[in-house]
Amino acid sequence: MIVPIELAQTQNITYNITIDSLPKLRFDTKVVIVTNPTVAGFHLETLLSRISAKTLHVVTIPDGEEYKTLATVENILNACFEYKLDRKSLLIAFGGGVIGDMTGFTASLYQRGIDFVQIPTTLLSQVDASVGGKTGVNNQYGKNLIGAFYQPKAVYIDPEFLKTLPPREFAAGVAEIVKMAVMFDRDYFTFLQEADLSNEEVLKKTIAKSVTLKARVVNQDEKEAGIRAVLNYGHTFGHVVENETNYTTYLHGEAVAIGMVMANALAVELGLMSKEEAYEVKTLLESASLPTTYTIKDVDDFYEHFFLDKKSAHNSIKFILPHGIGDYRMLSDIDEAVVKKVLARFGEAG
Repeated sequence: MIVPIELAQTQNITYNITIDSLPKLRFDTKVVIVTNPTVAGFHLETLLSRISAKTLHVVTIPDGEEYKTLATVENILNACFEYKLDRKSLLIAFGGGVIGDMTGFTASLYQRGIDFVQIPTTLLSQVDASVGGKTGVNNQYGKNLIGAFYQPKAVYIDPEFLKTLPPREFAAGVAEIVKMAVMFDRDYFTFLQEADLSNEEVLKKTIAKSVTLKARVVNQDEKEAGIRAVLNYGHTFGHVVENETNYTTYLHGEAVAIGMVMANALAVELGLMSKEEAYEVKTLLESASLPTTYTIKDVDDFYEHFFLDKKSAHNSIKFILPHGIGDYRMLSDIDEAVVKKVLARFGEAG
C-alpha cells in the first residue's frame, strides 16, 4: 500500500542582505551571539550597542578551522540549553565563515530548528559564506561533510568590520570574489583586474556584485542539484589541499586559490581554457597575495580524496571547470589518467 502525503508549502524562504553600516537590531526574544575571541576583542562592544533583546548572551568559541567540529557545535548547543532558549529564540553568527557555518548548523539542530542571523566580519564570509544557507562542520574524512542547508533570517554586511582584518584574511576573501567572476562574468573579472579594493566605495561595489551573483545562483538551485555546484570551482581541489594539511596551513580562501589554479590546469589540458586565460587568473590571484603553488606528494592519494567531495556520486567525480573566463563546464566523465597527468605536474613543481 502506498499512502501519499502532500505537504503544502506555507511560505517561500526570503531574506534581505543589507550592505551598509550595521543598523539597530531589536528582537523580542532570547538571543545568543556566537563569536570567537578575536572578533569579540575588536567588535563585540559595537555589536552589543546595536542590539536589544529579551535576554542577550554571548558564546565564545575557539578561533580557527581546526575547531569547526561536531564537538564545538555540541558546546554551542549546551550553551543554548543552559540559557533555556526556546523555538522562538535566535542565534547570531558574528564572525567569519567558520562561525557562520557552525552557528547556522547549530540553529538547524536546536529543538529541530530555530532562527539565526548572519553578521559576517571577514571578506570571505561577506561575499560568499554568509549567503545561501550552507552550514556544517568538518571531520577526518573531509570538509563540510556533515551539515545542512539552512537559510538565515537576514544577513547584515558592514564593511567597517573589515578594517581590523589581517591582510592575509582579506586576501582569502578575494579568492572567492575571483571565483565568482571566472565562473559567471568576464566583465566583472576585467573590473577586478583594475579594482583598488582599499577604496571603500570600490569595495562596497565589489561585495554587492559578488553577493548579487551568488544570490542569483542560490535562487535557482538552493540545494546544489545543478548550477549551485558551480560555486565549488576551485573547491574540489582546494578541499583536498586543506585536508592534507590538517586545516592548519592554509586559510580556506588560500586553498581555493590553489584549487582554482589546479582546476585551470585541467581546463587547459582539456582545451576548455587557453594558457593565456589561465595565466590571467593566476596573475590576479597573485596580485592579491594569494598562494598559487602546492606540491602534491602522492598523486594517487590526492585523486582518491576527490571521491569524498559532496558533488561526487555513483563513483564519479564531478569537476567544475572554467570555459574561458566568464563561463563554466561541469564534467563527470574525465579520464582518470588525464586528471592524474595534470596532478603530477604539481608534484614536479616542488
